[in-house]
Amino acid sequence: MTQDNGTHTAEQPVANQATLHVDEHLVLRVAELSQLHIDTGDIHRCVQEMTQVLALVEQMRDVDTTGVEPMSHPLDGHQTLRADEITESDQRSVFQAIAPETAAGFYLVPRVVE
Repeated sequence: MTQDNGTHTAEQPVANQATLHVDEHLVLRVAELSQLHIDTGDIHRCVQEMTQVLALVEQMRDVDTTGVEPMSHPLDGHQTLRADEITESDQRSVFQAIAPETAAGFYLVPRVVE
């Protein structure tokens, strides 16, 4: 079953796609697209690691999530914010006294874009 936005719901999982075969060519292509340099000696290790990552994704795809509510964040925590209190005195006149140019309380800077 798909929702109005085209995403699949938990009631009917997406059909398993064929597992991607990772080889040296794929690793080099991904590195090129990512603008990464991989040493020749590291290519075999990268093939193994990419294969392990894709196997984990495949394993996670097979987990039955029927009835599991989606989470926006795994911790469901709330950010504790500090109180919005003034902790410093207004020192604008002190700082602007040493500025090269000011006007009406603003710092004037040279024009950069014509």
